[in-house]
Amino acid sequence: MFGGPYAWANFTTLALGVWAVAQKDSIDAISMFLGGLVVTILLDIIHISIFYPRAGLLDVGRFGAGMAILSLLLKPFSCFMLYNMYLQRGGEAPFRSREYYPGFGSTSQRSAYQTIDSPEAPTDFYAGAENKGHTSQGY
Repeated sequence: MFGGPYAWANFTTLALGVWAVAQKDSIDAISMFLGGLVVTILLDIIHISIFYPRAGLLDVGRFGAGMAILSLLLKPFSCFMLYNMYLQRGGEAPFRSREYYPGFGSTSQRSAYQTIDSPEAPTDFYAGAENKGHTSQGY
């Protein structure tokens, strides 16, 4: 239905998405994919509004236009999910999504689990048992 610049923009963004999936630790890849997706949202709106035919549309053309509109409707949700992936990979948060959407992108919260190479000393469960009147049993 829509060819030329529409296809080039979306296939370039798809290539950036493949790069972002392949480079799991790269902040640059996910930020480029997020930026490309935002740009294609704007370009899709412009392209569909200008080049959508008013009359004489066959079934294949209606299907292509419907899929383009469905893709356009799903892109903001994809941007939201990519922004959270960007925050999980260590990107800076210019928008404060953690305040508005608790649980999404909250990578700085402290966990109850300690990693093996943690610099903190583990808490001793039996520390202070002498002060509480408990005795330890030796084997």
